[in-house]
Amino acid sequence: QVQVVESGGDTVQAGGSLRLSCTTSGLNFDDYAMGWFRQAPGKEREGVACTGWSAEDIYYAESVKGRFTISRDKARNTLYLQMNSLKPEDTAMYYCAADGPYSGGAYFCHLGKTGNNYWGQGTQVTVSS
Repeated sequence: QVQVVESGGDTVQAGGSLRLSCTTSGLNFDDYAMGWFRQAPGKEREGVACTGWSAEDIYYAESVKGRFTISRDKARNTLYLQMNSLKPEDTAMYYCAADGPYSGGAYFCHLGKTGNNYWGQGTQVTVSS
């Protein structure tokens, strides 16, 4: 059984930082694209940052480029999202997802699903002005 569990969401002031974590089990972490998506009330889900199964394949949404960094720790089967210079418009529920095997990062972020697809329950990020 595949499990995807996010953590690290919190309430921070604008300009602050947070690091989200996502642990997985039940899948071959090295072979899957991993991504962070977010959804704010009344808005569509957005692919924020995704890494393909190849470590060099990394995609960021324009809205977070230069502020967010996605990374994965293969030894811990864990995905991270370092979020700096947070803005009130970053407020959303953040979801971690896995897709594959052998999916590309950009395709995954744009489509949300290109293969076997697994999602966590989400972690809330709130940025106050």
